[in-house]
Amino acid sequence: MSLVTKWQGMAPQFQSLLRIVVAALFITHGTAKLFAVPYPVTPDGSTVALMSQMGLAGVLETFGGSLILLGLFTRPIAFLLSGEMAVAYFQVHFQQSPWPWANGGEIVVLYCFAWLYFSAAGAGPISLDAKLRS
Repeated sequence: MSLVTKWQGMAPQFQSLLRIVVAALFITHGTAKLFAVPYPVTPDGSTVALMSQMGLAGVLETFGGSLILLGLFTRPIAFLLSGEMAVAYFQVHFQQSPWPWANGGEIVVLYCFAWLYFSAAGAGPISLDAKLRS
């Protein structure tokens, strides 16, 4: 077996690894909104109002991201989070410029399409979803 064949055979594990890394990074956006950890999102260092659009985003990012990190209910949660990121892009970033590199929306676009990918591809073999299927 060639090195290339072995490497390609690891694609499912890398799918799980990508899901875990992206989810871990994503969660910090939610915890910043809800708990001001690891950084505050408001100028005065407080948290956002829970019963606001930013509060809902924080809940989705923290708890939806945690479910995806575990690989549990990955497809529906990823689809929901992809939609959240699309809304965030068009409500916040697109109004400044249509170009993500110019409007600060690159990470939002990346998250949107990463979640869209996982909504179709699933969590991969290292996940609770895979454990529940077996």
